[in-house]
Amino acid sequence: MEDKITQLDTLLLDKRTQSLIENYVPAGELLEGIVCFFSVFADSTRIKILSALAISEMCVTDISRVLQINQTTVSHQLRLLKNVGIVKSNRCGKVIFYSLKNDIINDVLLKGIEFLGY
Repeated sequence: MEDKITQLDTLLLDKRTQSLIENYVPAGELLEGIVCFFSVFADSTRIKILSALAISEMCVTDISRVLQINQTTVSHQLRLLKNVGIVKSNRCGKVIFYSLKNDIINDVLLKGIEFLGY
């Protein structure tokens, strides 16, 4: 039995690789930020909205009509995306236009599509 415990306590990795992994794997606030960021992509409505905004700045009404999503749902998702810092808004009179805050968001979407082989 002691041999099994000793085997489990011994790493097969060399110290350099172990150190690289320990320093590379995110922790704390960074880990929480990554989890929050990627959770944005776990909702089909948000994916549709982000994909549309990758093409053009749009208002809630246009997003709702083009994507055939309830306007309240669009507003709710845009508020979430804005709070996370993925979407920005620009007021023009009474109309608020939304766009991606950074092109990296579209890159992430495209990488997902590439990974799936489309």
